[in-house]
Amino acid sequence: FDPRHYLGTHCYGFPKTGSHRLRFLLESVTDLRETLKKKGSTLVVRKGKPEDVVSDLITQLGSVNAVAFHEEVGEIL
Repeated sequence: FDPRHYLGTHCYGFPKTGSHRLRFLLESVTDLRETLKKKGSTLVVRKGKPEDVVSDLITQLGSVNAVAFHEEVGEIL
C-alpha cells in the first residue's frame, strides 16, 4: 500500500481513496490472503513507497530473478 494513494489531491484536496474504497481494498486483500493460505501459499503485503519497499523485499529474499510492475492508469502527477 503506497501511502501517497491515500493523501489529498493536488488541486482540490479531495482524498484519492475514500473510506469505502479503502475498506473494499483491505477486505479484498484479506480475502486473497486467506484463499492463498488454503492453497498452501501466502501474500506479502507492505506499506510504503514501492521504490523503497520492493528494494527492501528483494534484499530480504536474496535471490530474485525478475520484478514486474504496472503503472496506475489515469493518475495525474
